[in-house]
Amino acid sequence: MTSAIDTLAQHLTAALDPAPQETRRLFHGRGRCWPGLEQITVDWLQGVLSVALFREPAPGQLAELEAMLNALAQTPQWTGEAILIQHRYLPDSPGQWLVGGPIQQREVVEDGLRYLLDLGVRQNNGLFLDMRYGRRWVREQSAGKRVLNLFAYTCGFSVAAIAGGAEQVVNLDMAKSALSRGRENHRLNGHDVGQVAFLGHELFKSWGKVRKYGPYDLVIIDPPTFQRGSFVLTQDYAKILRRLPELLREGGTVLACVNDPGIGSAFLIEGMAEQAPALKFVERLENPPEFPDVDVEGGLKALVFRQQV
Repeated sequence: MTSAIDTLAQHLTAALDPAPQETRRLFHGRGRCWPGLEQITVDWLQGVLSVALFREPAPGQLAELEAMLNALAQTPQWTGEAILIQHRYLPDSPGQWLVGGPIQQREVVEDGLRYLLDLGVRQNNGLFLDMRYGRRWVREQSAGKRVLNLFAYTCGFSVAAIAGGAEQVVNLDMAKSALSRGRENHRLNGHDVGQVAFLGHELFKSWGKVRKYGPYDLVIIDPPTFQRGSFVLTQDYAKILRRLPELLREGGTVLACVNDPGIGSAFLIEGMAEQAPALKFVERLENPPEFPDVDVEGGLKALVFRQQV
């Protein structure tokens, strides 16, 4: 009988023949489409195969996984430099370099734009690959626009917006180190950072600073589900939605996102109707095909709303 790790091996062998030209998710077990692999994801970081384990493997499974990956690195289609296993279920999400490495940073490309990632040293590497279509949509919508990017992290949306011709982007995130990486990402792409503001503040104490740069044509809201001491999605998202009318230009647009498998699109659609009824639901962006999910509401929800004039 084929084991779960054998199934994973088949997926990776096919996905690496040939390897993608840009960074991509190669296997998305968290979409629950493959029994026994629900807590495994595999990303191709242009030379580095990054395997994330979100739950402690069953007895013997880690050794089987390591053997499979070592064998993969010996196949003719393997063109990579290193294989990293990240144990996300352990404190600080330690990285284990199985083949090659350690490589602390890696520059990757998505839709022709460049981003600098951290490998094996933090829980998240600096770019959420399931938001690829979201960043592409922002790039397509941003020409001549003033853009507000809330919970900016490493400013992926900001890079996309400036690449799309945005007049100005304001990034807000309480993690100043993430914003510093955002500056680096803009410089990697040859952008004029004079068009970009980086506000290292907690949102709910900073509405005055945010308003000062407005009004905005486009507001992006992509919060974590939980941020200790500052944000709980189910409690605090509504506080952001009710502020939108005072932040937006007439006819402005909002991209509102949720990436909690237990919270569906209705949370945002109903919340917006209650808190900012002038903003009407337009569409939900598709997720990239490499992120299949047994439940369409279990994956990333990226919803577009537009203010009625």
